[in-house]
Amino acid sequence: MRRRWSGSIPPGLRIVLGYRRSWLKSDLAAGAALSAALIPAGMAYAEASGLPAVTGLYASVIPLLVYAVFGPSRVLIVGPDSSLAPMIAAAIVPLAAGNPGHAVALAGVLSLLIGAMLIVGRFLKLGFVTGLLSKPIRVGYLNGIALVVIASQLPKLLGIPADAGSLAGSLAGAARSLLQGTANPVALLFGAGTVAVILACRALPWKVPGVLLAVLASMAATAAAGLSAAVPVVGALPAGPPAAALGSVRPEEILALLGPAAGIALIAFADTSVLSTSLARRRGAHVAGDQEMGALGFANAACGLFGGFPVSGSTSRTPIALEAGARSPLSGVIAAALVVLFMLAAPGVTAFLPSSTLAAVVIVAAVSIVDVRTLLRLIRMSRTEAGLLLATFLGVAFVGVLEGVVVAIALSLIAFVLRAWDPYRTELASVDDMPGYHDLNRHPEGHRVPGLVIARFDAPLFFANGAVFAEHIRTLVARAPAPVRWVVVASEAITDLDTTALDDLVELDDELARKGISLVFAEMKGPIKDRLIRFGVSSRFGPDHFFPTVHSAVRSYRREFGLP
Repeated sequence: MRRRWSGSIPPGLRIVLGYRRSWLKSDLAAGAALSAALIPAGMAYAEASGLPAVTGLYASVIPLLVYAVFGPSRVLIVGPDSSLAPMIAAAIVPLAAGNPGHAVALAGVLSLLIGAMLIVGRFLKLGFVTGLLSKPIRVGYLNGIALVVIASQLPKLLGIPADAGSLAGSLAGAARSLLQGTANPVALLFGAGTVAVILACRALPWKVPGVLLAVLASMAATAAAGLSAAVPVVGALPAGPPAAALGSVRPEEILALLGPAAGIALIAFADTSVLSTSLARRRGAHVAGDQEMGALGFANAACGLFGGFPVSGSTSRTPIALEAGARSPLSGVIAAALVVLFMLAAPGVTAFLPSSTLAAVVIVAAVSIVDVRTLLRLIRMSRTEAGLLLATFLGVAFVGVLEGVVVAIALSLIAFVLRAWDPYRTELASVDDMPGYHDLNRHPEGHRVPGLVIARFDAPLFFANGAVFAEHIRTLVARAPAPVRWVVVASEAITDLDTTALDDLVELDDELARKGISLVFAEMKGPIKDRLIRFGVSSRFGPDHFFPTVHSAVRSYRREFGLP
C-alpha cells in the first residue's frame, strides 16, 4: 500500500521528499546565480516574442514552481527560450494588431493550448513524436531560428522602428539605416557595449555573469547620464500580480492559434526532452519522456493563466544552474523567489534599461546556437541529410518558422519512402574461407550453387516497393548462368508486409511456378509469417517454404536435387 501511494506522488515532490540537508547550501548558491540570468533573459525573450518585457519575468517564475512539482528531471530550468520567440511572435503579432494587452492575452491562450496538447500527449504516450525531428531538421531549424531572431532584434539594436515585413526586409532596413546614418547612435552604443561585455566575460578564466553585468551597467549609465529620453527603454514594471485578460480572445482567434500551438508544442517538447535525456545520461539515470511531456504541459498551462507565454527547457540557463552546483528542483524555486523579490522591491529600475541592451542579449544567445560544423560534416557524410538541413534552414528563415518545420518533416518522410522504395538489393553466394553467404557485388569471386538464386532485399515490403522486389527476383532469375529451380529470399531485413506487396508476391510466385521454380524464404521473422497466415496465403506458402537460415535452405536444396 505504501509503495502504491508513493508511486502516485508527482516526480518533483518525490525528489523533495528525499531531499538531503547537505544539498541546501548548493541549491541556495545555484538559485542566486540563476536568478541573475533569469531576469535579463526573460525580459529579452519576451520582447523578442512581441510582448511586454514583464511577461518574461512571469514566464520565468511560474514554470519553475510548477516544474518543481511535476518535473521528473532533478535539475532542469524551464522558461522562455530563443528558439520559441519567433514562433510566438509569428502566431500572436498579426492577431494583436499593435495592442500590447491583447498580445499578452493571445500569448496566454497560446500557452494554454500548448499545455493542453502536451498534457493530452502525456496520457496518450505520444513522446515518440519527437522522432520526426531528425538531427538535420533540428540543426537547420536552430540555424534558421538564429537568423530570424537576429533580424528581428536588429531594429531595437539600432534604435529604429521595427519592420513588420519579411526577414529580408528586416535585414535590408537595418542595412539601410546604417548606410544612411538614421540609426540611433546611443542605442547602438549600448547594444555594441553589451555584446562586448558579454563576450569579454566569456573569455575570462573565471566565471563572471556577463549578461547581468552588462544589464546593470546599461541601467546605471542611462540613469547617471539622463539618457532615458535619448534611447528607447523597457520602462518600469507594473505593480501587482499579472492581470488575467484571456477573455478578450475571440473564438476565431483561438482557432487561428491551434496550428501554431501544435508546432510550438512539438518544438518545445523536442528541445526539452533532448536536454533532459542528455542530462540524465550524465548521471547514469533515465527520464521518462511521457512524464517530461506532462510536466512541460502543466508548466505551459500555468504560465498561460498567470500572464506568461509558451516556455520550454532552457539550454542556456540549465547549464548555469548545474555549474553553480544545483542539486534539486529547489534551486529553481529559490531563483523564482528572488525574481519575485526583484519585481516587488525594485520595479522601477527597468525604466532605465535600454531596449537595445536586451536586443544585444538576445542576439548573442541566438549566435551561440548557430551550428555550421554539423552542416559541413553532413555534406561530407550524406548529401541527402545536408539537403534536409538546408531546406529546413531556408524554410524557417525565409518562408516561416512553422511552415519551414512542416516542410522539412515532409521532405524527411519523402526521403525515407524513397530509400525504402529503392533499397539496396543483391544476390548472395558462398566465398572461399568465409562462412555464410555474401554479397556478389562486393565478392565477385563468390560461387553460385547451380540452379539456385539467393536474393536479398534490404527493406520492408510495402505498396511502394513490392513491384521493385518482384522485378529484382525476375532480373536475378534471367541473369542466372544455369536454369533456376529454386529462389531463396534472405528475409532478415524484411520487417513488414502490406497487402499491396503481398499481391506482388503472389503474382511473382505464380510466375515462377509456371517456370518450374520454387520461391522459398530464409530467416523470415515470426510476425511476418503470422501476417501471411492472417492474409490467407498460408496454403500457398506452407511450412516447407520457410527455413531458419540461408544455410539450411541451401542444404535442403542440395539434398532435394542430389547435389554434393
